[in-house]
Amino acid sequence: MSPDLSTVGQRTEVFRYSYDFHQTILYALGVGAQADELDYLYEGRGPRVLPSFAVVPSYAPVTRLFEAARCDMNRLLHGGQRVRLHRPLPPSGDLETVGEVMGIYDLRKLAVVVFETRTTLGGEPLVDTEWTLFVLEAGGFGGPRPPKADIPKIPKDTAPTFETSLPTSKEQALLYRLSGDLNPLHADPAMAARMGFADGPIAHGLLTFGVMTRALVRHVGDEKKIVEIGAGFRKPAWPGDTIRTLGFEVEPGKIAIEAFAADRPDPVITNAWATITP
Repeated sequence: MSPDLSTVGQRTEVFRYSYDFHQTILYALGVGAQADELDYLYEGRGPRVLPSFAVVPSYAPVTRLFEAARCDMNRLLHGGQRVRLHRPLPPSGDLETVGEVMGIYDLRKLAVVVFETRTTLGGEPLVDTEWTLFVLEAGGFGGPRPPKADIPKIPKDTAPTFETSLPTSKEQALLYRLSGDLNPLHADPAMAARMGFADGPIAHGLLTFGVMTRALVRHVGDEKKIVEIGAGFRKPAWPGDTIRTLGFEVEPGKIAIEAFAADRPDPVITNAWATITP
């Protein structure tokens, strides 16, 4: 079954999400933060909040959009993610989020569904997210092709500006899912096998996105300078993989990024970038 084209433009009701240090610390642990990142793991120091935590308030409205657009969860893969921060995430807050189906596209064998969410704090914009999802075996319905994205390219034959390797644990996906992404693909070996992953449950794309963000924060030094992050999920990573993130400054304030898992040659994250304020 193809997604429902008539839902393009449909919005959700307002979803409310309240959080404090319990949720931000659980998220940081879920994306592998370690003792040398104590500012993100100890409420006595704020705590500081990873920019990629911005996806967490969107889980509920995005789930509602899955249902509205008739996305089959058994054939759904996360293709890409974008986060745009209007201001830094505070250590606690009462947020309101609305989701919208922005587009449904046809790539013959699969459908591409794009959702957006807009989150406010105190009535003022806080963060916007964009979710690109692939629905397997759902294409061929005669819909439009997705528009081309303007993404910074990694320059050829250029050494990275930074390279950071960060480990994950074999339990990493089981911990990450407690922040709200309960897709059984990342926990249930039987489900993973049915989806074609005989080696077991894969890591969430947003888990690797969070690890990549940690590497970016280590390079930038101050998470409040990060105003936008985007990434495409090219290949699966597995819990226990070490994620190696390479960043290339392509122009002032713009970093192109790719990430690799374990010692496998193909990147797990491509078409990634970040925008940094001075």
